[in-house]
Amino acid sequence: MTVLDLTRAPARPPLHRLTLVELRKMTDTRAGRWLLAIIALVAVATVGIFMGVRPAGEQSAGQLFALSQVGVGLLLPVVGILAVTGEWSQRTALATFALVPQRLRVLVAKMLAAAVLATGFLVLGLALGWLGRSVGGVFGLSSGSWGIPPRAIGSMLLVEVATVLIGVAFGALLMNTPVAIVLYFVLPTVWSTVGSMVKALRSASAWLDTNRAFEPLSGETPATGTEWARAGTAAAVWLVLPMALGAYRLLKREVK
Repeated sequence: MTVLDLTRAPARPPLHRLTLVELRKMTDTRAGRWLLAIIALVAVATVGIFMGVRPAGEQSAGQLFALSQVGVGLLLPVVGILAVTGEWSQRTALATFALVPQRLRVLVAKMLAAAVLATGFLVLGLALGWLGRSVGGVFGLSSGSWGIPPRAIGSMLLVEVATVLIGVAFGALLMNTPVAIVLYFVLPTVWSTVGSMVKALRSASAWLDTNRAFEPLSGETPATGTEWARAGTAAAVWLVLPMALGAYRLLKREVK
């Protein structure tokens, strides 16, 4: 006869299991499924429109791949925001943190799940790049290169992961879905506009504008040391700082 030891604490779930749970939560809701489907459709539509309007010589697999990620970089961070704010708006925080009291582990699992989604859409982009080049070649629309440099793939993955993690950071910091989504889109736009209008801020704008700082990393030519430094500075301001503050707030917020 087996005797249960009720004094022993149950083993905490491993991080990979938490990541799978968070990944399912991102994709198993109606809003999540629709948003992911829209992102995929935007990627396909962007490649199709480019193939229909641009000269054949410009339609390389690498160019089609890069274009497929434009909509991903724009919309996927919203999934990262919802992954955090959904715990509070849908009142699942009590169950989540009762089962896993170590809240930082839950946040890390959400970050890893968001990175997995970014990787998945990168793979989709690679498939669209080669498929578009193949279809374009058959119909005489594409005559560009078939190759996609591994450096370009790695840089694009880094940008995609950083972008979606910025969404997670905004969600953790604000913990309110409408506010986090609005501020995620508005704050960088306002900073970019002000930086271009105010002469004294133009130099700083290049270092703190994520669109300008991340763009060279996903280009066809290797980024310079200065461009990597700008990307790191922008990531520190828009990702590391909000994530640290959001983690602190997550630890301190009372679950009701």
